[in-house]
Amino acid sequence: MLRWSNLLIVGLVILANVAIWGAIYWPRSAVNTDGVIAGMSFSPYRRDQGPLTKGPSAEEIRRDLELVSKETSGIRTYTTSDGHDRIPAMAREFGLRVMPGAWIGSDEARNKREIADLIGIVRQNRNVSRVIVGNEALLRAEVTVPKMIDFIRQVQMNASVRVSTAEPWHIWHKHPELVEAVDFIAVQLLPYWEGVPVEMAIEDTLQRYAKLRELYPNKPIVITEVGWPSAGKKVGAAEASLVNQARFIREWVNVARIHQFDYYIIEAFDQPWKIGEEGIVGAYWGLYDADRQAKFTWKDSVSELADWPLWAAIAVVLGLIPTIVYLRARSELRLPGRIVFAATFQAAGTALTLAMLIPAMRYLGAGEIAAWAVLIMLQVLLFTAVAGDMVELIDVIWRKNRRVPLPRIASTDMTRLPKVSIHVPCYNEPPEMLKQTLNALAKLDYPNFEVLVIDNNTKDEAVWRPVEIHCEALGDRFRFFHLCPWPGFKAGALNFAMKETAADAEVVAVIDSDYIVTPDWLNNMVPHFQDPAVGLVQAPQDYYDQEESGFKKACYWEYAGFFKIGMVQRNDDNAIIQHGTMTMVRKSALEDVGGWAEWCITEDAELGLRLFQEGWQSVYDARSYGKGVMPDSLDAYKTQRFRWAYGSVQILKRHWRSLLKPGVTKLTNAQRYHFISGWAPWFADALGMVFTVAAIFWTGMMIAFPKILEFPSAAFVVPALSVFIFKVLRSLWLYKLRVPCSFAENLGAALGGLALGHMVAKAMLTGIFTSGRPFLRTPKLENRPAWVQVVGQVREEALMLLMLLGAMAAMLLTNHFNQLEERLWLAMLGVLSLPYWAALGMSFINVAPYRALIEMLPWTSTGKTPANQQAK
Repeated sequence: MLRWSNLLIVGLVILANVAIWGAIYWPRSAVNTDGVIAGMSFSPYRRDQGPLTKGPSAEEIRRDLELVSKETSGIRTYTTSDGHDRIPAMAREFGLRVMPGAWIGSDEARNKREIADLIGIVRQNRNVSRVIVGNEALLRAEVTVPKMIDFIRQVQMNASVRVSTAEPWHIWHKHPELVEAVDFIAVQLLPYWEGVPVEMAIEDTLQRYAKLRELYPNKPIVITEVGWPSAGKKVGAAEASLVNQARFIREWVNVARIHQFDYYIIEAFDQPWKIGEEGIVGAYWGLYDADRQAKFTWKDSVSELADWPLWAAIAVVLGLIPTIVYLRARSELRLPGRIVFAATFQAAGTALTLAMLIPAMRYLGAGEIAAWAVLIMLQVLLFTAVAGDMVELIDVIWRKNRRVPLPRIASTDMTRLPKVSIHVPCYNEPPEMLKQTLNALAKLDYPNFEVLVIDNNTKDEAVWRPVEIHCEALGDRFRFFHLCPWPGFKAGALNFAMKETAADAEVVAVIDSDYIVTPDWLNNMVPHFQDPAVGLVQAPQDYYDQEESGFKKACYWEYAGFFKIGMVQRNDDNAIIQHGTMTMVRKSALEDVGGWAEWCITEDAELGLRLFQEGWQSVYDARSYGKGVMPDSLDAYKTQRFRWAYGSVQILKRHWRSLLKPGVTKLTNAQRYHFISGWAPWFADALGMVFTVAAIFWTGMMIAFPKILEFPSAAFVVPALSVFIFKVLRSLWLYKLRVPCSFAENLGAALGGLALGHMVAKAMLTGIFTSGRPFLRTPKLENRPAWVQVVGQVREEALMLLMLLGAMAAMLLTNHFNQLEERLWLAMLGVLSLPYWAALGMSFINVAPYRALIEMLPWTSTGKTPANQQAK
């Protein structure tokens, strides 16, 4: 059960969330009207029908006519095809007068057929007194004015009715000869397309009508289209919405009655098929939706979402579930942390619900529904990954009762400490560097240890032989083994060392061949094993070459975030990630779980998970007891991270049952959570790469087919941008709290982390679809010009960056930056490009010859290279 304080917090946050929903969707008042409409446009196509697919049946048309006859006494049609020629006769049953239309376009044969059918309709139906020849055909430039006049005269000579053609106001201004030819002016007055805000739309319509009356005082005027869409893109200051549609239509009906206008509201029913002709907004001009449900009444207040309380409840539940789980697991959390978590996940629930709303408020085809489903899935995965980031942030800032490392042991107790077998695996390492590692081990202030050096598959005897000689010189504690050939890579070497370990050794320690340990390493770390439940003790990795270059300094602080933030938090839940250097394992525990896994390229993390599966405890001491060297190049830096990420997928594929199913092993809920959430950001990088490729393709498609495809809804883009902003602020905040670096060094760390995004994504996707150990060849570019090396280290990243920049440039060059959704999408493309910019920047810092320029960067001030670094 939740504490009363938690119940109060959750209740208040829920009330705030519901209040926000109410503020957005609470019904808005509008002027009342009696709902008597002079006329309306009538197209009887349903949701799955259209001129290019199938037409409505006679019974469907009859039902539609019966429905509109309750709202108006007159209708207007646009074509004689698809059964529309039957409409006047059917309309007579319901007392409706009809103004039929003939569709005029570039198809000459169809034009002739439509004209002939229109004449036939007039002769057969007494409820037809005027007709329309063509709808905006001149606007579309599909016929000329003389040709249109010819069509009009054909009908005038063969039918005893008044004849005109329907065009926007400016066409009538421009062509007085057309006015002469028609019996009345049929004008379309649509302030939405003029970009007029709804508050000024009625006034604008009246002014355009008055101007037309002023130009042609003796010609009758019929407003053949007037209306407002209920959904679609914003045009200038005109916003398409249901509330605005209801406001405009109601006000117009009242004003038109006063002025006794002859008009037709566009239109009776939503027409989803028009999306392909007019864009998204084309589907939403109806007073009824495509399912023949009235969108609004003539007297009540209007809500953009009538059943918003239901959707608000869904949002509340989606945010409530993770909140309850977390607050129950973190009973010791301080008050601000509980409030922040509850509020964050209510916001996430709302964002997800708004995205889920899209199919309920829009007409989507099968392809669009599939795209929507994919975006929903990506959003769920995105929020899941962010949940781990939020938990880490809140735990670091507001969690109480943290685990504290054991105090340093007194020297008088050292005689009771167990024997330690230190294993140093190596492959083709510089002998002088390895000698310094061994010299530091020889100086350990600890009474009982041995050192096993396992050289694995180094073929050049000039490399491994000096190390063997040096081990002999260091005394009996040191033993050297040269294995060639030997399988299993590093894990194989460590398993060999287990067989050679002294029988009386109780603890196995592992360090990399480049590590210079401090004399008190064993002295301070081994005492943790006095607790018989402890099977794993870990110290952080650290480095001594961060002052060598700006590149290495950025790498140094990027590494530091994991060891000073993530590992400390994991230690509180006994869920640390074992990493292969500065680690100690109880020998009996290592033997019980079967040693190191030779199938996994991250054998250290995999071993740690198996130890937890058997119920062993771990300890992480965040103090530094040894330092090594960092990768010299961005290539090596990326390759290292590829190995870590690929290995995580290998582990998940092998151990997914224990991570997902409680009770399979002795893993605790907290341990399962940390292992999954710890790798979730890497999966998010993989999703980011997939999304980036899709975004580039989608941008091109949206530019090429603007009427069919639209830019993603703000319901998807805004949360994604918000997540990016959150992750940036979170990283800066956590570094400020836990990592002893300057703000400039913090930015350098962020650059280094971003630069790895593409390689991590590639590793995760490779790991999902393969099971072997990938081999990445390091490009041999050292002898080429520096600028070639800059691009050469980031070939793939540079290509992705060029494609993203091309997509952004295409949007700008085609004027796709005026709508909110377009600007948000541009921002999204910009955000997606940041990891690739970072990779290019890190490569430049790494290899560019312009050292004076590089040293000007705030985190790249260099110092003297330590003497022991020369051996590397």
